[in-house]
Amino acid sequence: MSKRYEMRFAGSGGQGVILASVIIAEAAVIAGLNTVQSQAYGPEARGGVSKAETVLSCDKIWYSKVTRPNFLLALTQASLDTYTRELAEGAVVMMDDGLNCPADLDPARVISVPILQTAKEKVGKAFTANIVAVGAINRALRLFSDKDLMEGVKRHIPAGTEEINQKALAEGAALISDAQAEAFAQTIG
Repeated sequence: MSKRYEMRFAGSGGQGVILASVIIAEAAVIAGLNTVQSQAYGPEARGGVSKAETVLSCDKIWYSKVTRPNFLLALTQASLDTYTRELAEGAVVMMDDGLNCPADLDPARVISVPILQTAKEKVGKAFTANIVAVGAINRALRLFSDKDLMEGVKRHIPAGTEEINQKALAEGAALISDAQAEAFAQTIG
């Protein structure tokens, strides 16, 4: 990665999008990248639209805010509709497959996968949706090694939950095909 890469994570308060953003930032630090992470608090914590942002770069980060995201994770329709208006040209959008894709998005730049369903049915715990998403994001964008990503997860989860979170990461990664990983990893630069 040679340039600034801006990521926005959005969903409903309680879905863990802030933790997902923190884990990506933590894995970036472990991998030796520069990173800044920020989040929105307030009424979002009670079920409204919630967002968190992470900036990744090999170079110094002079401005800490995300202005034109290169990547958007959307777990709710409201977050998808709200945050697709500000995307950078060529941005990648990962959305839960239960959402309706806005007509103005380029379908070639959209990854629609069953994040929420996978957490509930394959991992067995709906609250792991954020970790499923992190696994899918990492596979699609090829950001970090599996070891660095799992270390980032371990630093932010309760002791004793490593096994279920490892399963959630693996199930998330399994949602992304080899072709998707090849196509979308090129967007990172």
